[in-house]
Amino acid sequence: MHAFDVLGDPVRRRILELLAGGEQASGAVTEVVRAEFGISQPAVSQHLKVLRDNGFATVRADGARRLYAVDDTALREADVWLGRFRRFWAPHLDAMATEVARGKRQRRLAAADNEPGDPA
Repeated sequence: MHAFDVLGDPVRRRILELLAGGEQASGAVTEVVRAEFGISQPAVSQHLKVLRDNGFATVRADGARRLYAVDDTALREADVWLGRFRRFWAPHLDAMATEVARGKRQRRLAAADNEPGDPA
């Protein structure tokens, strides 16, 4: 399965978001995903298996618990593929960062000009 086929599913993306915060027990992941998506525990297990089988997650046993974590192997492969397209959005993001910085500077200068006690 291609990385973007795996990432195309909102349940799997949510699971990866949960795992990005650190290692999680399968029960904790299942609890959140069931509450948010209304799917069964076996369905969550299938999504975890897809993530594992495709290099997005690892699992380790801790007694009776199964602890999942992000495996960056497939994410790095997706990043390499996306690298060919970064030139299309990188300049726009750089321009946006410049405008954000300009706005912060203008607000900071305006606030300094309006401080009480400044001679006018």
